[in-house]
Amino acid sequence: MAKTPKQIAGEAALDFVSSGMKLGIGTGSTAEAFVHSLAHKVRSGLEIVGVPTSERTRELCEELGVPLTTLDETPQLDLTIDGADEIDGSLALIKGGGGALLREKIVAAASRDMLVIADDNKLVNVLGQFPLPIEVNIFGLAATTEMIRSQAAAMGLSGAIELRTNADGDVFVTDGGHYILDASFGRIVDPEALSITLNGIPGVVEHGLFTGLASRAIVADNTRARIVVAQNDSN
Repeated sequence: MAKTPKQIAGEAALDFVSSGMKLGIGTGSTAEAFVHSLAHKVRSGLEIVGVPTSERTRELCEELGVPLTTLDETPQLDLTIDGADEIDGSLALIKGGGGALLREKIVAAASRDMLVIADDNKLVNVLGQFPLPIEVNIFGLAATTEMIRSQAAAMGLSGAIELRTNADGDVFVTDGGHYILDASFGRIVDPEALSITLNGIPGVVEHGLFTGLASRAIVADNTRARIVVAQNDSN
Protein backbone atom coordinates (compact mmCIF):
# COMPACT_ATOMS: atom_id res chain seq x y z
CA MET A 1 0.00 0.00 0.00
CA ALA A 2 1.31 3.44 -0.93
CA LYS A 3 2.35 5.72 1.91
CA THR A 4 0.41 8.89 2.59
CA PRO A 5 2.09 12.32 2.62
CA LYS A 6 1.68 12.34 6.41
CA GLN A 7 3.54 9.04 6.70
CA ILE A 8 6.27 10.22 4.34
CA ALA A 9 6.75 13.42 6.35
CA GLY A 10 6.70 11.52 9.65
CA GLU A 11 9.35 9.08 8.49
CA ALA A 12 11.54 11.87 7.10
CA ALA A 13 11.52 13.60 10.49
CA LEU A 14 13.48 10.68 11.93
CA ASP A 15 16.55 11.99 10.09
CA PHE A 16 16.65 14.76 12.71
CA VAL A 17 16.35 12.43 15.71
CA SER A 18 19.33 10.74 17.36
CA SER A 19 19.83 8.64 20.48
CA GLY A 20 19.92 10.59 23.70
CA MET A 21 17.51 13.26 22.51
CA LYS A 22 14.74 14.75 24.60
CA LEU A 23 11.82 15.30 22.23
CA GLY A 24 8.61 17.26 22.25
CA ILE A 25 6.02 15.12 20.49
CA GLY A 26 3.16 16.89 18.78
CA THR A 27 -0.54 16.28 18.35
CA GLY A 28 -2.63 15.59 15.25
CA SER A 29 -2.73 13.13 12.38
CA THR A 30 0.72 13.97 10.98
CA ALA A 31 2.29 13.90 14.44
CA GLU A 32 0.66 10.51 15.01
CA ALA A 33 2.29 9.23 11.82
CA PHE A 34 5.61 10.40 13.25
CA VAL A 35 4.92 8.61 16.55
CA HIS A 36 4.37 5.32 14.71
CA SER A 37 7.70 5.77 12.87
CA LEU A 38 9.44 6.79 16.08
CA ALA A 39 8.10 3.76 17.94
CA HIS A 40 9.54 1.46 15.28
CA LYS A 41 12.96 3.08 15.75
CA VAL A 42 12.66 2.79 19.53
CA ARG A 43 11.99 -0.93 19.19
CA SER A 44 15.14 -1.11 17.04
CA GLY A 45 17.27 0.48 19.76
CA LEU A 46 16.84 4.27 19.48
CA GLU A 47 17.06 5.78 22.96
CA ILE A 48 14.95 8.92 23.44
CA VAL A 49 12.44 10.34 25.88
CA GLY A 50 9.48 12.41 24.81
CA VAL A 51 7.12 14.99 26.23
CA PRO A 52 3.65 14.59 24.68
CA THR A 53 1.65 17.72 23.86
CA SER A 54 -1.76 16.19 24.61
CA GLU A 55 -3.43 13.35 26.44
CA ARG A 56 -4.19 11.82 23.06
CA THR A 57 -0.50 11.77 22.14
CA ARG A 58 0.46 10.47 25.57
CA GLU A 59 -1.93 7.55 25.20
CA LEU A 60 -0.59 6.69 21.74
CA CYS A 61 3.03 6.84 22.91
CA GLU A 62 2.27 4.59 25.87
CA GLU A 63 0.43 2.15 23.61
CA LEU A 64 3.38 1.99 21.18
CA GLY A 65 6.13 1.90 23.81
CA VAL A 66 7.67 5.35 23.30
CA PRO A 67 9.38 6.37 26.58
CA LEU A 68 7.90 9.53 28.10
CA THR A 69 8.90 12.21 30.55
CA THR A 70 7.36 15.52 31.65
CA LEU A 71 8.47 19.12 31.48
CA ASP A 72 8.70 19.09 35.27
CA GLU A 73 11.20 16.23 35.08
CA THR A 74 12.86 17.45 31.86
CA PRO A 75 12.31 21.20 31.48
CA GLN A 76 14.64 21.65 28.50
CA LEU A 77 14.15 19.69 25.30
CA ASP A 78 16.32 19.25 22.23
CA LEU A 79 13.66 19.24 19.54
CA THR A 80 9.90 19.39 19.12
CA ILE A 81 8.37 17.65 16.11
CA ASP A 82 4.79 18.69 15.42
CA GLY A 83 2.32 19.31 12.62
CA ALA A 84 0.60 22.53 11.56
CA ASP A 85 -2.67 23.63 10.02
CA GLU A 86 -0.96 26.34 7.94
CA ILE A 87 2.66 27.31 7.26
CA ASP A 88 3.73 30.57 5.60
CA GLY A 89 7.02 31.46 3.94
CA SER A 90 8.64 32.68 7.16
CA LEU A 91 7.53 29.46 8.93
CA ALA A 92 4.93 31.26 10.98
CA LEU A 93 2.21 28.73 11.73
CA ILE A 94 -1.43 28.36 12.56
CA LYS A 95 -1.88 25.44 14.93
CA GLY A 96 -4.63 24.22 17.20
CA GLY A 97 -7.02 22.44 14.88
CA GLY A 98 -6.73 19.47 17.21
CA GLY A 99 -7.26 21.62 20.29
CA ALA A 100 -3.80 21.14 21.86
CA LEU A 101 -2.31 24.56 21.06
CA LEU A 102 -1.51 25.57 24.65
CA ARG A 103 0.55 22.49 25.47
CA GLU A 104 2.02 22.49 21.96
CA LYS A 105 3.32 26.04 22.40
CA ILE A 106 4.65 25.40 25.91
CA VAL A 107 6.56 22.34 24.69
CA ALA A 108 7.86 24.07 21.56
CA ALA A 109 9.07 27.03 23.61
CA ALA A 110 10.90 24.66 25.97
CA SER A 111 12.80 23.16 23.02
CA ARG A 112 15.99 24.34 21.38
CA ASP A 113 14.38 23.85 17.98
CA MET A 114 11.06 23.02 16.36
CA LEU A 115 10.59 20.91 13.24
CA VAL A 116 7.23 21.10 11.52
CA ILE A 117 5.92 18.15 9.53
CA ALA A 118 3.01 18.47 7.12
CA ASP A 119 1.61 17.57 3.74
CA ASP A 120 2.45 20.23 1.19
CA ASN A 121 -1.07 21.65 0.93
CA LYS A 122 -0.46 23.27 4.33
CA LEU A 123 1.96 25.74 2.71
CA VAL A 124 0.33 29.15 2.11
CA ASN A 125 1.46 32.58 1.02
CA VAL A 126 -0.44 34.30 3.83
CA LEU A 127 -1.90 32.73 6.97
CA GLY A 128 -5.61 32.85 7.65
CA GLN A 129 -7.56 30.60 5.35
CA PHE A 130 -7.69 28.15 8.26
CA PRO A 131 -9.64 29.67 11.18
CA LEU A 132 -7.35 30.81 13.99
CA PRO A 133 -7.91 28.83 17.22
CA ILE A 134 -7.92 31.00 20.34
CA GLU A 135 -7.97 29.20 23.69
CA VAL A 136 -9.92 31.18 26.27
CA ASN A 137 -10.88 30.97 29.91
CA ILE A 138 -14.44 29.79 30.47
CA PHE A 139 -15.05 32.68 32.87
CA GLY A 140 -16.06 35.85 31.03
CA LEU A 141 -16.46 34.12 27.69
CA ALA A 142 -18.76 36.73 26.14
CA ALA A 143 -16.59 39.62 27.30
CA THR A 144 -13.43 37.95 26.02
CA THR A 145 -15.06 37.24 22.67
CA GLU A 146 -16.10 40.88 22.33
CA MET A 147 -12.60 42.10 23.22
CA ILE A 148 -11.11 39.80 20.58
CA ARG A 149 -13.59 41.08 18.00
CA SER A 150 -12.91 44.70 18.91
CA GLN A 151 -9.12 44.41 18.94
CA ALA A 152 -9.14 42.49 15.66
CA ALA A 153 -11.35 45.11 14.03
CA ALA A 154 -8.85 47.79 15.05
CA MET A 155 -6.28 45.83 13.03
CA GLY A 156 -8.58 45.58 10.02
CA LEU A 157 -9.55 41.98 10.72
CA SER A 158 -13.14 40.78 10.81
CA GLY A 159 -15.08 37.57 10.40
CA ALA A 160 -16.99 35.02 12.40
CA ILE A 161 -15.69 34.05 15.84
CA GLU A 162 -17.29 30.75 16.78
CA LEU A 163 -17.18 28.64 19.93
CA ARG A 164 -15.81 25.21 19.04
CA THR A 165 -18.08 22.24 19.62
CA ASN A 166 -17.66 18.48 19.34
CA ALA A 167 -19.37 16.35 16.73
CA ASP A 168 -22.16 15.69 19.20
CA GLY A 169 -22.78 19.40 19.68
CA ASP A 170 -21.22 19.75 23.14
CA VAL A 171 -18.73 22.54 23.74
CA PHE A 172 -15.16 21.36 23.11
CA VAL A 173 -13.02 21.50 26.26
CA THR A 174 -9.22 21.42 26.03
CA ASP A 175 -6.90 19.25 28.12
CA GLY A 176 -6.36 22.37 30.24
CA GLY A 177 -10.08 22.84 30.87
CA HIS A 178 -10.60 25.81 28.54
CA TYR A 179 -12.78 26.64 25.55
CA ILE A 180 -11.61 27.40 22.02
CA LEU A 181 -12.87 30.18 19.77
CA ASP A 182 -12.22 29.69 16.05
CA ALA A 183 -11.72 33.09 14.43
CA SER A 184 -12.22 33.33 10.65
CA PHE A 185 -10.21 36.51 10.16
CA GLY A 186 -9.08 35.74 6.63
CA ARG A 187 -5.67 37.05 5.55
CA ILE A 188 -3.36 37.61 8.54
CA VAL A 189 -0.61 39.69 6.98
CA ASP A 190 1.14 40.45 10.29
CA PRO A 191 0.97 37.35 12.51
CA GLU A 192 3.39 38.81 15.05
CA ALA A 193 1.30 41.94 15.60
CA LEU A 194 -1.89 39.90 15.99
CA SER A 195 -0.09 37.57 18.39
CA ILE A 196 0.92 40.49 20.60
CA THR A 197 -2.61 41.90 20.51
CA LEU A 198 -4.24 38.61 21.49
CA ASN A 199 -1.71 38.04 24.27
CA GLY A 200 -2.81 41.35 25.78
CA ILE A 201 -6.44 40.26 26.23
CA PRO A 202 -6.88 38.93 29.80
CA GLY A 203 -9.32 36.13 28.95
CA VAL A 204 -7.10 34.71 26.21
CA VAL A 205 -5.10 31.77 27.54
CA GLU A 206 -3.18 31.14 24.29
CA HIS A 207 -3.67 31.32 20.54
CA GLY A 208 -2.65 29.26 17.54
CA LEU A 209 -0.19 31.70 15.97
CA PHE A 210 3.29 30.19 16.33
CA THR A 211 5.94 32.70 15.28
CA GLY A 212 9.70 32.45 15.68
CA LEU A 213 9.61 28.85 16.91
CA ALA A 214 10.15 26.65 13.84
CA SER A 215 13.47 26.71 11.97
CA ARG A 216 12.47 24.27 9.23
CA ALA A 217 9.58 22.23 7.96
CA ILE A 218 9.33 18.88 6.23
CA VAL A 219 6.52 18.93 3.68
CA ALA A 220 5.54 15.90 1.65
CA ASP A 221 3.36 14.94 -1.28
CA ASN A 222 2.48 11.43 -2.39
CA THR A 223 6.01 10.65 -3.52
CA ARG A 224 8.63 12.52 -1.51
CA ALA A 225 9.46 14.86 1.36
CA ARG A 226 11.38 18.09 1.07
CA ILE A 227 12.87 20.54 3.55
CA VAL A 228 11.53 24.08 3.71
CA VAL A 229 13.40 26.82 5.57
CA ALA A 230 12.20 30.33 6.29
CA GLN A 231 12.54 32.65 3.31
CA ASN A 232 14.47 35.11 5.44
CA ASP A 233 16.82 32.37 6.74
CA SER A 234 20.29 32.79 5.26
CA ASN A 235 21.43 29.30 6.29
